[in-house]
Amino acid sequence: MDAIKLLTQQHREVERLFSEIEQADGEEQADLFAQLADSFLIHSKIEEEIFYPAAFEEKTEDELREAVEEHLQAKRLLADMLELEPSDEQWTAKCSVLREDIKHHVQEEESVLFPQLQKSMTKKRLDELGREMSERARELEQEEAPRELVFRETDAAVLPVPEA
Repeated sequence: MDAIKLLTQQHREVERLFSEIEQADGEEQADLFAQLADSFLIHSKIEEEIFYPAAFEEKTEDELREAVEEHLQAKRLLADMLELEPSDEQWTAKCSVLREDIKHHVQEEESVLFPQLQKSMTKKRLDELGREMSERARELEQEEAPRELVFRETDAAVLPVPEA
């Protein structure tokens, strides 16, 4: 699967989890949120470690810088939410803000960044990136709770720029 298809598939998974969280309550809501947090963390890691550096060029730099800032904002909300119970009155508000932030981020990637990259990257390169990203995602999935990594990633947004 090429990198853009993989990321788009992950976007749909996060959207599905948000919908299920809205319909759930109690323990089920907490379990679904844990899945969402794990999925988002894995997704953001493979984008930041592999996809964004590969996509970095002058015409994508602004979009990529904005994307890592959006990731940071989402990670900070996730960190807050992981320290709360879904029954906490602020949890639902934070979840709504997180959903809107991620929805905006996904829309920008899918309507601006991905089309640019489909024009500038070869199918072979997108496939290579997809394999590398899938492998890294599997490594992260092996961690007991990937979502716990979020607490180490709330200080600053960093766009890894490939060396010239």
